Amino acid sequence: MFKKVLIVEDQEVMNRGVLNTIKELNIPDFDYVTYCDEALSRIRTALERKNPYDLLIADLSFEKDHIPQKLRSGQELILEAKKVQPALKVVVFSVEKKAKTIDDLYKIYQIDGFVSKARRDGQDLKSTIRKIFNGETVIPQEILNTMRHISSEFDAYDIKLLELLAKGYKQSEISTSLKQQRMMPYGIRSIERRLNELRDSLGAKNNIEMIVICKDIGLI
Repeated sequence: MFKKVLIVEDQEVMNRGVLNTIKELNIPDFDYVTYCDEALSRIRTALERKNPYDLLIADLSFEKDHIPQKLRSGQELILEAKKVQPALKVVVFSVEKKAKTIDDLYKIYQIDGFVSKARRDGQDLKSTIRKIFNGETVIPQEILNTMRHISSEFDAYDIKLLELLAKGYKQSEISTSLKQQRMMPYGIRSIERRLNELRDSLGAKNNIEMIVICKDIGLI
């Protein structure tokens, strides 16, 4: 099991739950901080002292207060931490629900696991840490299912349609914009037909609901 863990979380109640999980796993050395800047500083110091952290457990969102911070999100912390210690294992523990955002955490920030804050999050966190220690990358099944759906159903043309629709463009304006960008088909009937297909795919009753769904999953 991991020997040294750093926890970065600004909610005291959540901190207690994570700490209980760490203790149940018999991890002997752990620290927790509430600011990303301090977390990065500790990672650097531990590495310089040749006693590095094995695992970073971090939230994504941190409330602003009177103390100025250079790193304002978990993503920024992870990016900088990986520059300092590329082999550092990372678990994100967050309320984030957008599948695209979570998918980016794996593809862009190279995290090893994601645990959603929920009722049984302690058990999920414990299981995820164990799997990561054994060399696995742990991706929640619901995220895999959503991203497979997105990748199979939506291409660059579809994304552009949805983005323009979300900006309030009428179909005639979407047609003009697509024509200017040389994206085909740009005929109004073709646009209307594709929007109908996208609504059916997402189970949306109308364009407004479709845009809300797309924003919720991080597609646009």
